[in-house]
Amino acid sequence: MERRPLGRTGWKSSAIALGAAIFMGKPDQKDADAFIKRALDYGVNHIDVAPTYGDAEIGMGRWVREYRKNLFLACKTRNRTEKEAAEELRKSLERLQTDHLDLYQLHALDKPEDLETSLGPEGAIQAFLDAKKQGLIKHIGMTSHNPVSIMRALKRFDFDTVLLPVNCVLRAHRQPENDYEPVLALAKERGLGVIAMKAIAKGPWPDEKRLHNTWYQPFDTQQEIDQAVWFTLSQDVTTAASASDIRLATMMIDAAERFTPMSEEQQTELLTRVASYKALFPRQ
Repeated sequence: MERRPLGRTGWKSSAIALGAAIFMGKPDQKDADAFIKRALDYGVNHIDVAPTYGDAEIGMGRWVREYRKNLFLACKTRNRTEKEAAEELRKSLERLQTDHLDLYQLHALDKPEDLETSLGPEGAIQAFLDAKKQGLIKHIGMTSHNPVSIMRALKRFDFDTVLLPVNCVLRAHRQPENDYEPVLALAKERGLGVIAMKAIAKGPWPDEKRLHNTWYQPFDTQQEIDQAVWFTLSQDVTTAASASDIRLATMMIDAAERFTPMSEEQQTELLTRVASYKALFPRQ
């Protein structure tokens, strides 16, 4: 699988990152282990995990311990204060069976008040900076579904990476609240690593019925997933996190194995086809 520089971190990430959000659906550990092993055997070398993903940290722990030297381990916290973030980091390290994280991210900085608290004098960012001095984390990143919030955050702090939604349906319905292009342009200018999420999101579920272990309605055929993944990887991103559904995540890895950049004409054709779908963001 293709590997790309993750900004200025010095690491080259696989085109698909292993999304530990698969544990949110409480899969059988044997099924989860089979997926993780397959992903690692395919050359996936970037793990995206968070304590809010069910038992993801515990489930990933043995794999992190076994493959640690060959993995870029990225974790997150939704805690906004220094004390809470420091405590959660300690717990994450224990559960993941490692003595450091390659990337620790302020998670879901979608609201102005969360941004203000996290980057304030007693905010979570202080725990991050202290942890970096101690060697507990190597790099600092942020995640958000809101490009406007991301641009504000990047004016306040020199993050190493940013994780945000990048997909074809959003591009077909571009507006300030979902337009990822300014973020990608600034990231390229500053040398930041970009981690894409929601690459295969078709839009919100039309009703309460859920056919997959995803909170959004996904593209779910191999052909659709190929096109969606190839579109995302044809943008200025480093890697795309796999979906929270094991079957869909497996198809994303397969798509990435066969990736070749889409031409402008191919991208335009795809955007025309998906224009009838409702964009996942901004959420109504």
